Amino acid sequence: MPYVTSNGIRLSYQRSGQGEPVLLIMGSGAAGHVWTTHQTPALNEAGYETIIFDNRGIGASDSPPGMYTLAEMAADTRGLIEALNLGPCRIVGTSMGAMIAQEVACQAPHLVRSAVLIATRARSDATRRAMTEADRALRESGVRLPPSYEAMRTVLEMLSPATLNDDAAASGWLEIFELTGGGTSGGGQAGVDRAGDRRDALRTIAVPCRTIAFADDLICPPHLVAEVADAIPGCDHVEIPDCGHLGNLERPDVVNAAILEFLAKY
Repeated sequence: MPYVTSNGIRLSYQRSGQGEPVLLIMGSGAAGHVWTTHQTPALNEAGYETIIFDNRGIGASDSPPGMYTLAEMAADTRGLIEALNLGPCRIVGTSMGAMIAQEVACQAPHLVRSAVLIATRARSDATRRAMTEADRALRESGVRLPPSYEAMRTVLEMLSPATLNDDAAASGWLEIFELTGGGTSGGGQAGVDRAGDRRDALRTIAVPCRTIAFADDLICPPHLVAEVADAIPGCDHVEIPDCGHLGNLERPDVVNAAILEFLAKY
């Protein structure tokens, strides 16, 4: 993968397909290539060029020490768009990637044509704060959980009961997460979750947006996704059943259809 230097960080990226550009921003603890499992092939087939990249702290991109802020990671993304001369471009982000997309749309609307915000939120409620703090306490304790335990915890947090109650599907996901080290987040990326309540900032967004919520999402539950849609002027909202936080991997055909239907309008 080639590299670009943005905001003082070397970012690894990849382009595929031909047509108008769509930048995809991945969530915490995952490299950009996760998009290539389902989303970039569908977008390329629909006539879009796709650009994926590894956020700072993951994959082949730089991993500076310390906790990263939302502002820093949004600046990385803005610099990437500018360096590759993509703007104004369509953006698709999931989880942390959707928070980054929100911030770019707020701070640099001239670089954003439209945005799809998947499994997103503008704040953490009591339960999500407790989950974040528990994860932080575990990291700081130095305790390393057995891979099988980490995998089990990850599937319970990230997937829908519809998947977990399917023996073949659950077994496959457990094997994947055990082999890849479970759901360990990307180090300093955990700092992005401390961004506070962003709803007032979201009210300034002036580009077309769609939020996509997953009915069984424990990380970004539908009521928090709906708050984002309510805050962004004119934002529309889609909720997809039978998937958890990794809905773009659990029910990719439905998610891809929701992405493409919106991008075709804007």
